[in-house]
Amino acid sequence: MPELQKVAYVFPGQGSQKVGMGRDLYDSNEAARAVFQEADKTLGFAISKLCFEGPEEELRKTINAQPALVVMSLACYQAAISSVDQTKIQKPVYLAGHSLGEYTALAIAGVLDYATTIFLARERGRLMFEAGQKTPGTMAAILSLDEATLQSVCQESNTWLANINCPGQLVISGAKENVDKAMVMAKAKGALRAIPLQVSGAFHTPLMQPAADGLAATINRLEFKDPAVPIVANTSAQVLKSAADIKEELLQQLCKSVQWQRSVENMINLGVTTILEIGAGNALTGLIKRTSKTVKTLNIGTAAELGNILLA
Repeated sequence: MPELQKVAYVFPGQGSQKVGMGRDLYDSNEAARAVFQEADKTLGFAISKLCFEGPEEELRKTINAQPALVVMSLACYQAAISSVDQTKIQKPVYLAGHSLGEYTALAIAGVLDYATTIFLARERGRLMFEAGQKTPGTMAAILSLDEATLQSVCQESNTWLANINCPGQLVISGAKENVDKAMVMAKAKGALRAIPLQVSGAFHTPLMQPAADGLAATINRLEFKDPAVPIVANTSAQVLKSAADIKEELLQQLCKSVQWQRSVENMINLGVTTILEIGAGNALTGLIKRTSKTVKTLNIGTAAELGNILLA
């Protein structure tokens, strides 16, 4: 790979989980196995078994899916860097994660150690689930409708634009009856499809403020370090370089929209030419390809994909 290429690493969020994820890495790679074992010890139960064997209903629960996905991404990363001489790996110039994936970015950037990151992801999942129980809500993906039109639908239906994922894929969030109303309105205004999502709350809206308050109490007890690699923030798509800014971002992202499309566009504008998705599935790769026709994408989510390691 030419030296002048700039690489970003990105990490998936909730919804990418799948029963069986990570089993091939655990069986074949000592570094990946160590991550799963540390996670089991940190959480006090075998999240590795939940990843490998399910049941799917349990893995899908917010409190389990969130730490499981962070563990999976960290295991993929450790498997990758242990497979070749680290001095020969193309280092990222930026890190980014979709919602929960931002937590993986923290660990890779050295903001928090792995055990603390996994614990915090579990706590985030617990608090978000409890906020959803207190104030029930849901989310829906809206396809092939422009942002301005959907924003007007949200205003009329008392919902929020929760995820701006890529051109043609947006997500709304709010109370279930309001989201149902917004889905009908969006289709009437030209949306190709309106798809209900299987989530336990109205994520990325002000309805998650109780979760943000609870998370703040935990975050304030932890020591955050400045990131060794700049992190592109979900809520602003801007580059974060300080521990203080990262703490604020983690609280803001619970209640504000995920600006994924703008995050990708900003990284490309800053010179990124290759984006490597690390973790379960390839959802982010699909979003990135629909955002840019020029940026190169690669994945590391299975033992077979370890060959996608970027070498300088």
